[in-house]
Amino acid sequence: MVANLSAIRNDFPILQRSLPNGKPLVYLDSGASAQRPQVVIDKITEVYEQYYSNVHRGVHQLGDRVTTEMESARTCIRKFIGAEHPEEIIFTSGTTMSINLIAYSWGRHFLKEGDEIILNEMEHHANFVPWQAIAKEQGAVLKFIQLTPEGRLDLEHYQSLLTNRTRLVAVTGMSNVLGTINPITEMARLAHAAGALIFVDGAQSVPHLPVDVVESEIDFLAFSGHKIFGPSGIGVLYGRKALLENLPPFLYGGNMISEVHLDESKWARLPARFEAGTPAIAQAIALGTAIEYVNQLGFDVIEEQEHQLSQYAMERLQSVPGLEIYGPQELEQRGAIFSFNIAGAHPEDLATLLDRKGIAVRHGHHCTMPLHQLLQIPASVRASLTFYNTTEDIDALIEAIDFARQRLRLV
Repeated sequence: MVANLSAIRNDFPILQRSLPNGKPLVYLDSGASAQRPQVVIDKITEVYEQYYSNVHRGVHQLGDRVTTEMESARTCIRKFIGAEHPEEIIFTSGTTMSINLIAYSWGRHFLKEGDEIILNEMEHHANFVPWQAIAKEQGAVLKFIQLTPEGRLDLEHYQSLLTNRTRLVAVTGMSNVLGTINPITEMARLAHAAGALIFVDGAQSVPHLPVDVVESEIDFLAFSGHKIFGPSGIGVLYGRKALLENLPPFLYGGNMISEVHLDESKWARLPARFEAGTPAIAQAIALGTAIEYVNQLGFDVIEEQEHQLSQYAMERLQSVPGLEIYGPQELEQRGAIFSFNIAGAHPEDLATLLDRKGIAVRHGHHCTMPLHQLLQIPASVRASLTFYNTTEDIDALIEAIDFARQRLRLV
């Protein structure tokens, strides 16, 4: 484990608290929403206490300061993902909004009847339903990459799906259920060779793995602030400048126009064209702070900690009688996400009993109904880890599972 883990945990005030039932909090639900370090909480407070105003409007000192802070956050994000231009970074409300923005702005403009979109069954509904909807609207065809028995994408099958009618491949960087890390760079190059674009849902991967959108040849990338230790209500859409410049707006109103006349309007330059209305100002600024925190910590530290945690979690979970883990068993092919079921235990009952011991996990279909149908299960329990977790957290999880098995009379 990393030497300064205790100092890292101290950065997150919520991890120091006990729950109303007196149990210490063991937070294993970062895949749904991560906790925030004190510096992010402080930044949000600073904005509201010291210089909050609307951005890009007026010449007064507060407006100037808050605009500078927000654009600094945009630049920070640009560098973080390796984008070439700050105007390629669009602030949205989250990953879901980012995906819908491209699905409708790009889809209604470029997608024709008979064109093809390639998806797969491990996708979160946010990277599935918008493409399904726009395909029906435009008369396009959806194709699905097969999954291997281990829960990986079958790249040979993927390559066979690519045709001269393929317009876009939408894929997650990391499965929010299986933990599978997908080979984005290879998939992007194959898509481009067929004349198609690639859209990457980075909600799960960006907080845990370094990304370079230029090196990986990513056309569009989306991720959310609340999963990368930042505020909720803020997200990012990256798009290559040449692509974004040819897209019409998705939402209309203030800030996204250059001229308005009685008979027509003209659109603003990037990124304002896609940022209609007053943005989530404090959240955008604090997202920049969250990313600075991740940069200071370093992905070498994050990956080392999460790999060691994953190894320990895999060993401990596999020792539980009747417990089945879904997804790749090889740690090099997966992130620190463990979805599982225990024979004879309903996922909701199991999660409820774990909560009694202070263990916060997620249960249900995790917005992946097609995947759970493929696995032939109605639901699962998910423990999702990150760098602020410890082996003691895993031990507490296993102890709580033993308690649940006893209460459910599975022992």
